[in-house]
Amino acid sequence: MDINLTLTPLLAAFTVGMVSTLHCVSMCGGIMGALIMGVAPKYRERGGALFAFALAYNVARVTSYVLAGALVASLGSTLFDWLPAGVGHHILRILAGALMLGIGVYLAGWFPQFMRIERIGAPLWRHIEPVTRRLMPVDSLTKAFGFGLLWGWLPCGLVYAVLFTAAGQGNAIGGGAFMLAFGLGTLPAVVTTGLLTGRMARMPQIPYIRRVGGVFIIALALLTLLFPGIGGHIDSEGVCLIPTDIH
Repeated sequence: MDINLTLTPLLAAFTVGMVSTLHCVSMCGGIMGALIMGVAPKYRERGGALFAFALAYNVARVTSYVLAGALVASLGSTLFDWLPAGVGHHILRILAGALMLGIGVYLAGWFPQFMRIERIGAPLWRHIEPVTRRLMPVDSLTKAFGFGLLWGWLPCGLVYAVLFTAAGQGNAIGGGAFMLAFGLGTLPAVVTTGLLTGRMARMPQIPYIRRVGGVFIIALALLTLLFPGIGGHIDSEGVCLIPTDIH
């Protein structure tokens, strides 16, 4: 059966970012609220300045995602050189789908132990976290951007799942673009949460909302696992290449 796919990798990454709002708010909402409250009072009293700080934090966070995506995609392309054609993409697609499935089950409240995967990044974060303290208090946009760059490396199971998919994009441009789309999807919720000084962090505690978000991500994970064409990749010129037929 031929199926015309309209869901491109970049749109899929952006969608996952949007749907993962519950996880992002739960994990980063408190951090964002604390960072906003740490801004000098003279800036907190001005809405425009406060928004600029929130934006600086998050643009830098997404920049870190882009750098990580470019790095893992470069490593992935090197891996593919050692494997038979298509095998590397197949392996990474299965790993990414499995991780996304775990995230969905976790968000739905059915498998909280899944977040133990975040221990993978704990050793790196132990070296980064002390540097973030040197940027406190955050009293300039430069410091806010610097903090955001470091914040982007905070251990996060959801980011790891998306990074596995980014690794299959074939090159640094594709991996970076994939993570950029994902990061842009997370921006609205995390920025808004910061401006509301963490009040939105209560949303993920509502079981119904968590389950809806979790089921949606489970559906995306199953699409990734069952329909290889959704993976696609971006070539060295930045053109998105998507298989249009699934047999």
